[in-house]
Amino acid sequence: MKFNTLRPRRLRLSAPIRNMVCENTLTVHDLIYPIFVVSGNCIKEEIPSMPGCYHLSVDQAVKLAREIYDLGIPAVEIFGLPTYKDDVGSSAWDMTSPVQQAMMAVKKNVPNLIIVGDVCLCQYTSHGHCGKLCNHYVDNDATIELLSKIAISQAKSGADIIAPSDMMDGRIAAIRSALDRNGFQNISIMSYAVKYASAYYGPFRDAADSAPQFGDRRQYQMDPANSREAMKEIDLDMEEGADIIMIKPAMTYLDIVRQARDRIDRPIAVYNVSGEYAMVKAAALNGWIDERQIVLESLTSMKRAGADIIITYHAIDAARWLQK
Repeated sequence: MKFNTLRPRRLRLSAPIRNMVCENTLTVHDLIYPIFVVSGNCIKEEIPSMPGCYHLSVDQAVKLAREIYDLGIPAVEIFGLPTYKDDVGSSAWDMTSPVQQAMMAVKKNVPNLIIVGDVCLCQYTSHGHCGKLCNHYVDNDATIELLSKIAISQAKSGADIIAPSDMMDGRIAAIRSALDRNGFQNISIMSYAVKYASAYYGPFRDAADSAPQFGDRRQYQMDPANSREAMKEIDLDMEEGADIIMIKPAMTYLDIVRQARDRIDRPIAVYNVSGEYAMVKAAALNGWIDERQIVLESLTSMKRAGADIIITYHAIDAARWLQK
């Protein structure tokens, strides 16, 4: 039987050969671990829909931050449950709130760990939407003024990167201007430039108590059917000064990541979101899959599609597996 004399299998014969010709490499330096902080002390309560993830008081968040840093993970993104909510989400920029307190404590105790601050209003508003309401409509321009206040409060608390996740038009320019005016020219912005109105966020809304009290978020988050619109959002946020572009969710939107990678030269982040994490965890806990292999394969696929940074709840496990 005759066939082409080029045999691709020659380069798959052994682990050393496979490693030598590997096209994409996942490393611990690619990862960001999200944490959820709450008020109180000595609190570590597992989130039911996200096994292995916890609500942490500030002291416990600092303890985890040290562990994360020792594993080689370079960054955490800090989310929080406020002690109070109102119609404009004013606890989001309250310097006594759990997020700001956690940022200050982590920066003091683990100074070389990068802190990413999520800038949004959904978990802080009594209505659960991502901005200031006018009747049942989120007022875009009024909201970006509030987002700028959050960004400044987080920068003052020690955030190294500000990550607006609200999907308001023009918020990157507004936040960049506010940071610069207040002496934070060196704080980076990682824009949730492409955030789809996805069902994969369900467990996060449980973790952050951020489900909307009415309607949904389709008036500001993107239609999952659209890809050209995603490129428009990326272009706009880059023009406004975003340093890093994020695409969310990750696994079911890798085509968008690939299109973005072919289009832009700035760093691209993906968010391997709570629903993606919960499905893998549930299957693993039932013994249906090999969790280690599934997680590392999934994260590698995000790198292959073009992501430079991966925000994932699997980060701690992945860091340990990558060391072996």
